[in-house]
Amino acid sequence: MHHEVMADDPRMLMEQLHDAHAAALWGFCLHLTGDPVRAEDVVQETLLRAWQRPQVLDETRGSIRSWLFTVARNIVVDEWRSKRYRNERPTEALPEPATPVDPTDTLLQSWVVAEAVTQLSADHRAILLECYYRGRSVAEASRELGIPEGTVKSRTHYALRALRLALEEMGVGGA
Repeated sequence: MHHEVMADDPRMLMEQLHDAHAAALWGFCLHLTGDPVRAEDVVQETLLRAWQRPQVLDETRGSIRSWLFTVARNIVVDEWRSKRYRNERPTEALPEPATPVDPTDTLLQSWVVAEAVTQLSADHRAILLECYYRGRSVAEASRELGIPEGTVKSRTHYALRALRLALEEMGVGGA
């Protein structure tokens, strides 16, 4: 039995990819970018690239998430390099970044996000815990929380929106 069965219909494929991986991918992108709005953009770009290459998804089978994470990381690093290249005088070689974000910034950002999460409802905190921190799929979160998959999807959407608003009120993101 395959780990994940991908749909033939492109719209269904996109929805399956989103449901299974978007929340965990967003968490990963937030860690890389330190910006919830930018993280969402990278998630959308990553899912779009996956949708444009269904043959890759067939080949990778059980490691779709790691392929998505690699694509997302490449998007962030490429953007970081091109921005750095535009903003600095060219040198013979650009330094190879271990990470595109200063670890101190990432740590401070994680504290700010943790503080913003405390302002969310218990339902929204629970859904982010399952889908973002634990990386569960919609089906897994549904079983874990004992709520329908449709509720998991809508709650994740509204939880991320509430988190973005909380962060904006704290002066983070939205730039």
